[in-house]
Amino acid sequence: MEFFKHNTQIDFMAQRKKAAIFSGILFLLSLLSLLIFGLNWGLDFTGGTQIQLNYPSEPDLSQVRNSLQVAGFPEAVVISYGTSKDILVTLPPKDHNVMLTTQQQTEMVNDVTHALPNAKVTEVTYIGPQVGKEMAGKSVLAILLALAGTMVYIAFRFDLRFAVGSTVALIHDPVIIMGVFSFCGIEFNLITLAAVLTVIGYSLNDTIVIFDRVRENFRKLRKSETLEIMNASINQTLSRTIMTSALTLTVVLALFFLGGSLLHGFALALIIGIIVGTYSSIYVAGSLSILLGVNRHHLVPQPKLVDESP
Repeated sequence: MEFFKHNTQIDFMAQRKKAAIFSGILFLLSLLSLLIFGLNWGLDFTGGTQIQLNYPSEPDLSQVRNSLQVAGFPEAVVISYGTSKDILVTLPPKDHNVMLTTQQQTEMVNDVTHALPNAKVTEVTYIGPQVGKEMAGKSVLAILLALAGTMVYIAFRFDLRFAVGSTVALIHDPVIIMGVFSFCGIEFNLITLAAVLTVIGYSLNDTIVIFDRVRENFRKLRKSETLEIMNASINQTLSRTIMTSALTLTVVLALFFLGGSLLHGFALALIIGIIVGTYSSIYVAGSLSILLGVNRHHLVPQPKLVDESP
C-alpha cells in the first residue's frame, strides 16, 4: 500500500531556504523559552515526596487539592493514578539543598493523611535532592551519548557531512520538544526523558532510510545532480515515511487521550517528536548535508586508475 506513487516528483529542496528560516525561528524560540521559563522539573530531578493514596470511592481531585492547600501544601500536585479510586500526591521539597530526616518524612505523611482522612496510604516514595541532581546529570549525559553515538555511526556508514546534518537534526528535535514543555509549564520527568530519547531514535531511523536511498541513487542516476538525487530519494521513501508516521501517531494519540494523566507528558513529547522528526529528516538533515557539499564522490567508491604503461 502506498499513499504516494513511487515516481512522485515533489521538489522538496526548492523550499529548503524557507524551511531553514522556519526551523531557525522555532529553535530560537525554544531556546528563549528554556532560558526565560526553564523546565518544570519533575520529582525525579528535584527530589521530593510522592504519596499514593486509595479512596473507598472516586475522589474529587479539586477538593483534595483544596484540603492539602489548607494543610500547608499549596504546591502539591494531585493526579489520578491507576484506578479511579487511586491518586498520587507529589510534594516538592521546600529546600532543594536540605535532605529531610526520617522523622520529618513521617510527619509530612501524617499531615497529608490528617488532611485527607478518607484516604489510605498505599505507598510512599522519597527522593533526596542529591539523587535528583544525579538523575539530571545522568539524563544530560544520556542525551549527549546518544547524539555522539549517532554521529559516529552515520560518519562510518555514510559520510561525515551526513553525520553532521543528521546530528543537527537530532539536536533540533529535542530542543523544540523541551521548548514546548517549558513554555506550557508541563512537568518534565524521567518518563518524558524516555520519550525524548525515543524521538531521537525514531527521527534517526527516518533519516537513515533517506540517506541510504541517496547513496543508492548516486550509483543508479549517474548524470543527476545532488539536489535531484536528494529530491528523488525523499520522494521514493515518502510513502513509507507518511505511513510509518501516521500509524505511530495514531497509537500515540490514543495513548495521550486514553492513557491517563500520568502518561500525558510522555505521549505529548512523542506527538511533537513524530511531527518535528519527520519534518527534520527531510528539511534539516537533507538540506544541511547539501549545504555542507555532499556529492557522489563522498558516497560512491571511485575506480582506481591502473597504470598500464610498461
